[in-house]
Amino acid sequence: MEAGGNAKIDKKILEGKILKEIRTFGKQTYLVFDEIAVRIHLLMFGSHSIDEQTKPDQQLRLSLTFKDGGMFFYTCNIKLVDAEFLLKIDWEADVMSDEWSPKKAEKKLKSNPKMMVCDALMNQDIFSGVGNIIKNEVLFRIEVQPESLLGNMPAEKIKELIAEARNYSFDFLKWKREFTLKKHWFAHTKSVCPKCGEKLIKKQTGLGKRRSFYCEKDQKLY
Repeated sequence: MEAGGNAKIDKKILEGKILKEIRTFGKQTYLVFDEIAVRIHLLMFGSHSIDEQTKPDQQLRLSLTFKDGGMFFYTCNIKLVDAEFLLKIDWEADVMSDEWSPKKAEKKLKSNPKMMVCDALMNQDIFSGVGNIIKNEVLFRIEVQPESLLGNMPAEKIKELIAEARNYSFDFLKWKREFTLKKHWFAHTKSVCPKCGEKLIKKQTGLGKRRSFYCEKDQKLY
């Protein structure tokens, strides 16, 4: 019925439209209408509320009012995309989706033998939804250094990488809801290895130069 907020999009185009579906892909949410969709990325500090605006107008990026309620999105990135854009998304790359395909992830990894494993985990076309914290914790779990090349890693380690990327994502969500996430970190932002007591290496790794924390003794460089 009505669209508001300070997002720099054509909000009028949404008025009179019917919301058909809500889909998620990694850290992105898609509100799907007939010929257009709203892509919402909550970034670091974004949030939403249902039926009631809970934050001030300056934080309100988008509000959608329906006959039976409303949606409010704050401090996030809002973009309009068309139906063709949605068709290009590989929904099976979302590590927390029921559509997740470990076989497809394995195929993508094997086709990039020169890629560092730290870059692979952060690649949203392979592991949609995985961020830097998950990257560091997964690599610590499977005992692999972040600068290892995919082509040098044994097949069983590749399978372990794929399994733990999904497993830790669900652990991450559980601990986040319990407000205990940081208590479960073994490597991320830590200075000492909880296994051997040696000093952890802190280094910007990969093409993205993101922070990595790892143990040279307990994590192998392939």
